Amino acid sequence: MSTPPDSSRLSFEGPWRRVSPKYVAVELAASFVTGLVLAGVSVFFIVVAGAWFGWWMLGAAVLITIILLVVAPRRARAYEFQLRDDDLLFRRGIMFFRIVAVPYGRMQLIDVNRGPLGRALGLSDLKFVTAAATTGVSIPGLPATEADELRDTLVRLAEQRRSGL
Repeated sequence: MSTPPDSSRLSFEGPWRRVSPKYVAVELAASFVTGLVLAGVSVFFIVVAGAWFGWWMLGAAVLITIILLVVAPRRARAYEFQLRDDDLLFRRGIMFFRIVAVPYGRMQLIDVNRGPLGRALGLSDLKFVTAAATTGVSIPGLPATEADELRDTLVRLAEQRRSGL
């Protein structure tokens, strides 16, 4: 008979930090633009091609847009990260939950991106490049000053860990 795992070993150090609540606006805008593109393709088939299935496509585009707009706020709140002693822990997802631990010593590049809407809201995205090509860790929706401070902290920690190798 197996014993249940020790809950003290499963706990993480420190609190989870979330992205800015303003990031919801970015997710809503992206969902709306996606809906407009889908609707535009549908209208093209209706008007230019005269295809009867264009109306079905338009209905599907409206339905998809509504679903995306409803889910967008929850999707934006699903991004969290945590700085631990040896690594950065990142989690995201609603249906498909993903947790990634990025060791500080493996970080090769930390990129700060600011898109037009994010810049207008004072938000930045932090992207990490590691030795593994499939890491794909990105923390969106951080306030610009927090993103810059986090980048500097992570670069400092990465240099310390690499020098200890």
